[in-house]
Amino acid sequence: MHQTRSPSPRLRLPSMSDASAPAAGARSAVRHDRRPAAETGVDADALLVVDIETVPDETLMPPPEVWARDRFPKCAWHAVVAVSFVQAEILRDGDTGLEEYRVTACRSGGEAGWDEARILRGFWRHFASGRFRLVTWNGRGFDMPTLLHRTMLHGISAEAWFRRGTRWSSYGNRYGGAHVDVMDEMSGFGCASRLTLEEAAALVGMPGKLGEHGSLVADMVAAGQIERVRAYCETDTMTTFGIYVRHAYLAGRTDAAAHDRAIAGLQDYLELERTRRPHLGAYLDAWRRLSDTRPAFVVDRDRRGG
Repeated sequence: MHQTRSPSPRLRLPSMSDASAPAAGARSAVRHDRRPAAETGVDADALLVVDIETVPDETLMPPPEVWARDRFPKCAWHAVVAVSFVQAEILRDGDTGLEEYRVTACRSGGEAGWDEARILRGFWRHFASGRFRLVTWNGRGFDMPTLLHRTMLHGISAEAWFRRGTRWSSYGNRYGGAHVDVMDEMSGFGCASRLTLEEAAALVGMPGKLGEHGSLVADMVAAGQIERVRAYCETDTMTTFGIYVRHAYLAGRTDAAAHDRAIAGLQDYLELERTRRPHLGAYLDAWRRLSDTRPAFVVDRDRRGG
């Protein structure tokens, strides 16, 4: 049974087109400090949980007799049609160093009518505007190489990606902590089988893709349904955020109470946005239906019931 909570105040959404947009939401009484960059990679004060949607770029792909069209294209041959993110403030306890994550936004970059170059410029402008810990699902294998290759194609700089951190703690370092590819970490960095996002969502009681799939994106775009694509991309970022928070608890980066506050904060955000953005409400409703069998929270599950 779902427990009702008082909703958080409405938050101002940072925009990829506004590099100066401040993080929204009031700060809690949790004391702040920053761990050294050697421990956390880039000295991050916020999570940026990113997902992209793409369509094949036929202008770059070899002829069908060389590269069959039922083969998955290489990263550089994917045109980016949507970049979505969940952004969350990182709060740290000054005594223990434990973290807490407060959701401040879930949205897609730019506007539905933007072309690829404008989407990419907006993304990198937003990326450079904050001190982010990047979180992805298969981002090392697909999302970030695709963004970087397509950024090269359009002659755009991604300086912040390459120049922040050190050799051992940069966004490109697999183990440095600046970029957390949750799929990669959950597989023991390739030692075990990699789960799909849908499979990992089932572990933590989240609804996953709600019937959508990346293989449908090209048809959606062809049919002029870019808002549907953006909505689908946003739901993937929400799922990735929830899995990341549970994995952070598993790894001792956050504690049980902070885990539950982070999940409750995401649910409150979705409740506040449901009227204006129905797909967020649909995601929340599906999440609540799952709570009877696999609660979203880890503290006193019998009492809270997810």
